[in-house]
Amino acid sequence: MNKYALCVQGGTITGLQEKQGQRRLYEISGKKGSVEGFMNLDWKQLVNLSVEKTKNLEWKRLLNLEERQVVGIDIGSSAVRMVQLRKDDTGYVVNAAGFVDIVNEKDANREQKDLNTIGAINTCLRSSRVQTRLAVCGVCGPETAVRYFKFPALPKEELEGAISLEAAQVCPFNIEDSAVDYQLMPNGDDSSCGVLVAATNKLIERKKQLAREASLDCVLMDIDGLALLNCFTEYEKVEAGRTIVILNIGSSYTTLAIMGANSLPFVRDIAYAGGAIVKEIAAEKGVSAEVVKKTLLGSENSAGPAVELGGSLEKACQKLIVDVTETLRYYTAQEKSDIVEKIFVCGFAAVERFVELLDSRLPAKTVLWNPFDKIPCDGDQNCRDVLKKHGHAMAVAAGLAMRLI
Repeated sequence: MNKYALCVQGGTITGLQEKQGQRRLYEISGKKGSVEGFMNLDWKQLVNLSVEKTKNLEWKRLLNLEERQVVGIDIGSSAVRMVQLRKDDTGYVVNAAGFVDIVNEKDANREQKDLNTIGAINTCLRSSRVQTRLAVCGVCGPETAVRYFKFPALPKEELEGAISLEAAQVCPFNIEDSAVDYQLMPNGDDSSCGVLVAATNKLIERKKQLAREASLDCVLMDIDGLALLNCFTEYEKVEAGRTIVILNIGSSYTTLAIMGANSLPFVRDIAYAGGAIVKEIAAEKGVSAEVVKKTLLGSENSAGPAVELGGSLEKACQKLIVDVTETLRYYTAQEKSDIVEKIFVCGFAAVERFVELLDSRLPAKTVLWNPFDKIPCDGDQNCRDVLKKHGHAMAVAAGLAMRLI
């Protein structure tokens, strides 16, 4: 199964208009111990949203003579999640993991929210005891895009210009102020095809700044949906021709990541997620969002509140259910894909009663997915406790941690 590795690597983020003569594309064939084995990818090419990447790569890294451990850090709007992995002959093993809620102050301004986030990152670093300051972060939301492209066969000197024009047409933000990169894919016909990714410089720089303020060096920036697909395909057996659907329900965004029989990624970030669901229930019930969150996540052992949430939960989830259902219909029609048979749910709101509701309303069997059910852990007791309690919410962090530099 192919894995995805579209990313931003450390360095100065600049725009497409500044990239002439600076961009390079490294071809990957999957051979270890050589230039073709850079980052241990399969058939992929290194895709990098930072146009300065060729100035920042050391020759040892290009020759794959040195690998350094990284920590995958998923900086969300409500919590920080960290995972550090090591890889041996049998696969990945968890060395450290951390989960810390971000302090939520009702009237906090942007500066205070950033300080609270940085505080959560520092707390997570201390509690998890990670052994590196090299971080891989992820981005999602309306300021990111993952798109497939296909052109008639073009010479290399014309390809980047064509991709730039394509990105300007399909991305819902100003490409002039964004970082764009691409990955060519092998195909049997006379055409140039692949996947492009884009993210606004503003979004990328904010994530890097948060990491920097916590004394972390953000060496790679990935797309959350692609990190999910990487993590899933590493450990889950997928039958040939089947379509993978992962639904990661965060606090601010729900990421729907799909990979069909053609092994092409489809990623949509829906601006309706756990936080909005909690707020809607709280408003209807006349209670605080924290009370609803604790009840939904099973923190309260009272049968009363759980029964009362029943109808309210379904009502609050209706918009998400409609958005996911319509997206799946669009995907199957657009890609002429087989009907989706199973949806794997993870994220902060991925708890039993929530998944049961989705299973009853979505057009495919819906199950809870926790990647750490199959990834062994040799960390301390705190690490084990974190994975037991929050493992279903840490799939993005695990996918980010699987990146090698």
